[in-house]
Formats: sequence, structure tokens, C-alpha cells
Amino acid sequence: MHPLRELRESGKATAEQVGKLLADNVVFNSPILVRPIAGREHVAAIFAQSSATRGDGSYTAEFKLDERTTFLRWVGTVNGRKLESLEVIVDDEQGLIVERTIALRPYPALKLFRDAMYSSLKDKLPPDVWEYPDSGAAA
Repeated sequence: MHPLRELRESGKATAEQVGKLLADNVVFNSPILVRPIAGREHVAAIFAQSSATRGDGSYTAEFKLDERTTFLRWVGTVNGRKLESLEVIVDDEQGLIVERTIALRPYPALKLFRDAMYSSLKDKLPPDVWEYPDSGAAA
């Protein structure tokens, strides 16, 4: 079992606990952000908040794609609405996460999730990750 999955399934993961699984230069790619975000502190905050924001759910699949790459599928809820995620996690030679890319569906649940994440993290992440520069302020 991938260590991130194991931590998430153990209960409420804190940013400090998540941070121990991340490389210094970790990169996170998510549909809730307009660009990838890098760095242990920011990514740990996102991962911990994500676990707190999502409702009940469980991982339904885990596959090793190669020695350092893991695919995970999660199905659960956000605000009582079904939410599904597919993710690819790449670890370095020490087993720390260097990249995580996630896709979420369906869009209405993704929007609920994004809005809740924005509300919780808007003051903890750089403002340019939430909206394109020419689209105005975040919701």
C-alpha cells in the first residue's frame, strides 16, 4: 500500500504527517489549481486539507505502474455528492513523493470540492494558483 494512502486511511492526516512523505521539491498537479504547485509546505497543506474536505470514501484500486509510480482510484463524497479521483504518484529513490497528478469527476462535485478548498486555503497558498491572471479574483 502506498504510504500516502495508508496515512489517509488512518484518519485525519495533518500537514506535518503528510510533509514527512514529500520530497522538498514535490510538484502537485490538480484540476482545482491553474498551475502546478511545488514545495513541501504548500503541497502538505493541500493534501491535509483535501483529506479533511472530502467526505466518506475509500480507495477502490491501487496498481504499481513501475518501480516508482503508483496509480490510485478513490470514490467518496463531497457535501454528500459522489466524487471520484484518479491519481498517479511518482516517488523518488528514497520513497518520497516527487510528483502527484490527480483528476476528479464529475464536474459539479469537483466545483464543490474546489470551492471548499479555496475557502480553507486561500490565505495559505499563492494567489496566482486559483485563477488565471486575466480572469479576475477567485470565487
